[in-house]
Amino acid sequence: MVALPAAYGTHPTRARRTRAEMAALRQSILDLLAADHPQTCRQVFYQLSNRRLIAKTEPEYKKTVCRLLAQMRLEGELDFGWIADHTRWQRKPRTYGSVEEALRQTVQFYRRALWDAQPVYVEVWLEKDALAGVLMEETAPWDVPLMVTRGYPSISYLYEAAEAIADRGKPAHLYYLGDHDPSGVDISRNVEVRLRELAPKAEIHFERIAVTPAQIREWRLPTRPTKQTDSRARRFVGESVEVDAIPARELRTLVRERIEHHVDRRVLETTYAVEQSERLILARLATREIIDAVGRD
Repeated sequence: MVALPAAYGTHPTRARRTRAEMAALRQSILDLLAADHPQTCRQVFYQLSNRRLIAKTEPEYKKTVCRLLAQMRLEGELDFGWIADHTRWQRKPRTYGSVEEALRQTVQFYRRALWDAQPVYVEVWLEKDALAGVLMEETAPWDVPLMVTRGYPSISYLYEAAEAIADRGKPAHLYYLGDHDPSGVDISRNVEVRLRELAPKAEIHFERIAVTPAQIREWRLPTRPTKQTDSRARRFVGESVEVDAIPARELRTLVRERIEHHVDRRVLETTYAVEQSERLILARLATREIIDAVGRD
């Protein structure tokens, strides 16, 4: 990765970058994302500032990093899939052009519920919607629900989540990732308390796996001043750290290791064998239906 002068990480404002400096910054971004993707714009910003390639300021985030990432994608320099943003999605029911198409897609995407046969149940909880695209790289292959709170979740959201946990009838292991700031720390406390209240008979194991004070020290995560306007700031010690400050690879590793810890491999192999057998049955049914449809035409 091409390094820019250290001054970029120390001065809140600076003169306009030269063409050579912008080229170096573009190359640094390309190297960063080629090595580890997808990442959010915020994660890219924190990693660039950690490397002292840019100043750790909001203008640098919005006017430099976000603008440059958009420009590089539009120009074909960056793959659109390398930047994660799950905050804006359309809501639409799944439909098909024909019965034949529906059958083909059913065969292709059929998956047996992985946790039905496992002795426990696992969920991953996340404070920020923008990071969902980063963590789904780990949760989706393992059929683990990714529960996004978007700050403080509503009581309806928590009630439905608690019902789903209780309906499982087995120990539930919940792993939470959120900001280390007055509200971020309190959100995880609130989620745990409410879920236990709403599902009193469920066996819930709740662990906050990011951001923790130990991670801040060990990984030397970039901090930001704690907002004194936050009503909970009086009881909060130290500076704040956003979950986005943790590199994407580390976040995914945290989640993957927690999930894999609970997987019974023998049960998993049986589930995969049954899934493959059922997919073959679906394929035969789909082929028969398609042949019959052609014959009727």
